[in-house]
Amino acid sequence: MIEELIPATASAAHTSSDYESAVHALFPEEAALVERAVPKRRREDAGVRMCARRAMSALGAPAAAPLVSGHRGAPRWPGGLVGSMTHCAGYRAAVVGRVRDYRGLGIDAESNEPLDGGLLESVSLPQERVRVRELTMDTPQVHWDRLLFSIKEAVFKVWYPLTGRELDFGEADIRIGPGAGTLTTQISVPADGPDGDQLKALRGGRLCRDGLAVTAVALRCTGPAAEAPPPPVPTTESRHEL
Repeated sequence: MIEELIPATASAAHTSSDYESAVHALFPEEAALVERAVPKRRREDAGVRMCARRAMSALGAPAAAPLVSGHRGAPRWPGGLVGSMTHCAGYRAAVVGRVRDYRGLGIDAESNEPLDGGLLESVSLPQERVRVRELTMDTPQVHWDRLLFSIKEAVFKVWYPLTGRELDFGEADIRIGPGAGTLTTQISVPADGPDGDQLKALRGGRLCRDGLAVTAVALRCTGPAAEAPPPPVPTTESRHEL
């Protein structure tokens, strides 16, 4: 599914299964990240890294390197690459692009189920809740509250590695386009650096099918080939998971 949402110059891979062989194929640095986790979590972690390596190979990039996590869980991609990973029940996916093409990529996958009671108010703005109600009346089979949450997670995965700044759920106003699966974001806080203007108005796509809500956001390079984004500067804690 995720490959339907990303630009042609990026590469994606996904799986709906966990393979024990993927756990044994983890690099020691990766295995150390989940050595105390329950077996289910280890399989999820291995599965999503397997997807990442497939995406890198499809892009023509070397894939034989560990993918470890930095601050806030953001993956540290090999030089020259930028990407994102996600996993939920029954789905693992990764997307990878070259830094000459993209400043940031963010994806998220969720089960197409309603958010727990009261959570929508915590992750949305009043105007977003109005839009969710309107979209629900038009297309009730999609759980738009969950989709909104997924979009904000994908936005955060682009925002944080480039800014090193936490982004509260209430600082991103999401507009979900009708029919075509488009979405736009208006961020209400400043973003310093060369990506500032673009970061405040991110665009992406969404798809709901087979019990899943999948979202993707891409920030393309607009100038000369960019260097890899710098490591984020730790700030305050957040509820997001990269």
